[in-house]
Amino acid sequence: MHALRTRFSNGRARLTTITFAAMLVAVPAAALAAQEQPDNATVERIKAEEMNHSQIMDFMSWLSDVYGPRLTWSPNLTRAANWAMSEMKQWGLANVHEETWDTPRGLGWENERFSLMAKTPIPFIVEAVPQAWSASTNGTVTGPAMLVTAGCSDELEANYAGKLRNAFILTTPPENRPVTDFAPRATRYSDSALAVMEAAQPNAGGRGRRGAPPATNLSPVCEQQAAREAAAAPAGRGRFGRGGLNLGDTSTVRWLERQGVAAILLDDTRHTGGDIGTNNGASRVNGAPRVPTVHVAQESYGRIARILEKHVPVTLALDMQNTFYPANTSSFNIIGEIPGTDPALKDQVVMIGAHFDSWHSGDGATDNGAGSGVMLEAMRLLKTLNLHPRRTIRIALWTGEEEGLLGSAAYVRQHFGTRDASGFHPTPEQQRLAAYFNVDNGSGKIRGVYLQGIEAERPIFDAWMAPFKNDGMRTLTINNTGGTDHLSFIGVGLPGFQFIQDPLDYGSVTHHTNQDVYERLQPDDMKFNAAVVASFAWNAAQRDAMLPRPPEPGPLAARGGRGAPR
Repeated sequence: MHALRTRFSNGRARLTTITFAAMLVAVPAAALAAQEQPDNATVERIKAEEMNHSQIMDFMSWLSDVYGPRLTWSPNLTRAANWAMSEMKQWGLANVHEETWDTPRGLGWENERFSLMAKTPIPFIVEAVPQAWSASTNGTVTGPAMLVTAGCSDELEANYAGKLRNAFILTTPPENRPVTDFAPRATRYSDSALAVMEAAQPNAGGRGRRGAPPATNLSPVCEQQAAREAAAAPAGRGRFGRGGLNLGDTSTVRWLERQGVAAILLDDTRHTGGDIGTNNGASRVNGAPRVPTVHVAQESYGRIARILEKHVPVTLALDMQNTFYPANTSSFNIIGEIPGTDPALKDQVVMIGAHFDSWHSGDGATDNGAGSGVMLEAMRLLKTLNLHPRRTIRIALWTGEEEGLLGSAAYVRQHFGTRDASGFHPTPEQQRLAAYFNVDNGSGKIRGVYLQGIEAERPIFDAWMAPFKNDGMRTLTINNTGGTDHLSFIGVGLPGFQFIQDPLDYGSVTHHTNQDVYERLQPDDMKFNAAVVASFAWNAAQRDAMLPRPPEPGPLAARGGRGAPR
């Protein structure tokens, strides 16, 4: 799941949405739910097939164990995609194919070998993983660890020019994080927490503009650099806005490259207990500076820094082999479908989807192999039961989500429309999409649906949830949720939804870390989720009318949110 959080913005409502919303004022939601006629007999068949003959955990072992991490543009992503398409073809899905999308910022990369050890003062293993798109070392390189105390690039150059050759530089002090939170790291939603979500009211207000925090505690040299960059950059756009050494600045990294540093060590302060986060990648552009860069677990980073503070030298040895694939500048989405059978409705489409790509340090199991496995199993269920939907049911497994919802946004631009400063430009195909359902919050059990501000969905989804309510799926919240591919659909006026899921240890342990592995999956929850998704897709495909839509989007503001197709 992508870290960005975006809110749905209100625009001009469609007549159908207004009409349905007005009905809700006059008729209680429970009464409207009673009027909905979901196909519960088929839903029970779906549940029974999943309970008795599930294949989802076998899919997850193939995806996580055999194929493993699926970094966008990497050859391994292609290998895993070929496996997924082969499975879909075996089930008899139609129109199974890769649909390519291009980006000027694509660059294939895979890690092939990695080892980081301390040699002195005593040998010990340094827990670390490569940064995505990092350069390799030339075999094993050995050098001193050095804590660099520079708050900006000017100070770095003034104090360290000529002193960094073959050094492993630590660019931030270690963060001491003693145990203060004794709550369990894995949790499920309590009834009270779900009740709060259920009772939420529509939020008419937008997000306030977030300015960059002012730089504080700067040296005189860095204060001068901050003032100079603030004066040269547009308002709020200075490179120095947050203070401190900016390794996202290409010129700084290129200077370190010229100085001959052995490697950059990044302190992972988001996780403890050996969990190493990898959500920040080096530049994925040809010709960018190439400095070997690794994420180091807090415990190893802190140990190295504390030894250095005692004026005891630390010698490190790094052996890292990464391969770049310059030809891999395009990626793809994986598509397959069950064709509709109703002559009047077969051209309309219900979509289910999840992002297929992952980061590289774990196996990509919970983020988002779990969602991809659920979608594959949902399609297998529908085909195994030999169901013939009225509308076409289409699966999409996206890539490029971790880099900014790139794959789903490209698909939406091509099929459903674009937004720019002059307005919203839908395609004819936009009118034929009935709904999109997404899973991307780990492997926790589905507890309900985020309505994304579309109150008219409430009685419909409430009726569809009836066969699952005894198992804990009862919650519908008007709240929006962001950070994943349903936003691409909402951005062009389509009903796109992410399910509410039990958090488990997704946010505390596995998300974007080396702990994102098969062992963190919850098999019973995964089976439940597959049955829910298959059932929602089936009911959406069988319903006489398409689902109510969000307000039609207006022109795109000058600085539109990421994830909204452009």
